[in-house]
Amino acid sequence: MTNPENAPVDHAPQNLAPAQPSRYRRVLMHTFPEPAQILERGEGCWVWSRGGTRYLDLFSGIAVNSLGHAHPDIVAAIGRQAGLLMHVSNLFTTDVQVALAERLSTMASELNPTLPARTFLCNSGTEANEAAFKLTRLTGRTKIVAMEGSFHGRTMGALALTHTPKYRTPFEPLPGEVSFVPYGDLAALAAAVDDQTAAVVLEPIQGENGVVVPPEGYLAGVREVCDRTGALMWVDEVQTGIGRCGSWLLSVGQGVQPDVITLAKGLGAGFPVGACIGVGRAAELFEPGAHGTTFGGNPLAATVALTTLAVIDEDGLLVAARERGAQLREGVLALQHPGIAGVRGAGLLLGIELTGEWAERGSAVAAAALAAGFIINAPRPSVLRLAPSLVVTPEQIDSFVTALPDLLDAARG
Repeated sequence: MTNPENAPVDHAPQNLAPAQPSRYRRVLMHTFPEPAQILERGEGCWVWSRGGTRYLDLFSGIAVNSLGHAHPDIVAAIGRQAGLLMHVSNLFTTDVQVALAERLSTMASELNPTLPARTFLCNSGTEANEAAFKLTRLTGRTKIVAMEGSFHGRTMGALALTHTPKYRTPFEPLPGEVSFVPYGDLAALAAAVDDQTAAVVLEPIQGENGVVVPPEGYLAGVREVCDRTGALMWVDEVQTGIGRCGSWLLSVGQGVQPDVITLAKGLGAGFPVGACIGVGRAAELFEPGAHGTTFGGNPLAATVALTTLAVIDEDGLLVAARERGAQLREGVLALQHPGIAGVRGAGLLLGIELTGEWAERGSAVAAAALAAGFIINAPRPSVLRLAPSLVVTPEQIDSFVTALPDLLDAARG
């Protein structure tokens, strides 16, 4: 079969029958439950299923699609860079790789620009946390203190830092000398951290645990404990960073300077990219050969990440995240529904707390929402998690708030 000169070749499988659950199960490993829908395309905060049903995506791929779906600047950046270079290996570098590292390092050391800051670029949040875990070993200490309720990833090192038993137990023994303390309890933390502790690792908001927010001043207290003992303060901003909570980094936005920061999710607006940033003495620990990656920092990923940061900046999406988050919070609370106990979180990472006869019906509410055309998530039985794109509109927020009482009633029935 010949192809006219310069004509595009479509390598996608043709004439596929609609995917069925049995077909999915036959060829994909059973690491996820049955998919709720077969999605075909998206635009902004909307996605369409293969059958043509439209959904308002208020979860953005677990807080990943920070600019929504098919953002024109991202689409153009991918096409432009793919036509130049997609991959060169880390035996070489590119201008975009260095520019992205410069931007992230400056972001991480914003509170004290005199501190050195260096970035390791990778492909995901769990890889960023694996890099950070290795980095802490170069302090000469081996103990890590992590938080109850934490989630840091599924690879063995990141899993060792993750508290949830259902994720951990099948794979024990896990690496490292990791102990856990109650999240938000400074006294427990101070008792657990000593001069043999390499690092304290925490999320500024625990997303997977149900959007759990620590007490006011907690991050500053953790910083003091680390300063007193010489432990590194490692903040996992994989879900909270890159504008999700209304600032580039939630920890830095609260006036706290971490030693190690891990990022992913919204950094690539849907394209796989992650980063581990060391600030101050943590910036100096890795040396050539101590760690590496094949794909991390490739020019395509770096270009997408730089474009994402530029759009957030130019379109004022940090402010928008705060404003739309406040609108969503206030709208839900104004319902005064008996099934709603409160709303917690920051910016556009919010958890609606369920109470009374709705307290264990989070999954049923999420299912009712999907049936009504809204994508949300229930990470815990009594919490609904919303993490819409930073480009979500006031009208889209209002449409969900208006529908929420009926969704709650449907779940009860």
